[in-house]
Amino acid sequence: MKQVDRIRKMESIMDNAKAAIDRLDGALEEYNALKKDIDKLAAYYESQQWLKDFTDDEKGKLPTDLKRGVLSEDGVYDLLEDERELIGKLLKTVNGYIK
Repeated sequence: MKQVDRIRKMESIMDNAKAAIDRLDGALEEYNALKKDIDKLAAYYESQQWLKDFTDDEKGKLPTDLKRGVLSEDGVYDLLEDERELIGKLLKTVNGYIK
């Protein structure tokens, strides 16, 4: 590989890596800022209050125009499962760098 081609290739790798690292850093900051709220959501989902809200929704006691994906049986569960899987991926990635 010629010197100029090599430098161009390495420059491209650096640019792509910098962009990916910046996106990951931003996503981690956003996630960390939301973590306490995610924990509140998890506690709500496991509470008697969620069950009452769910039951009242099933009985038609809530306004029909109320957004209530949080009361779906799978919505919060799937979100929390996605979070657990992502944490597992992050741990696997970090462990791959620690040797």
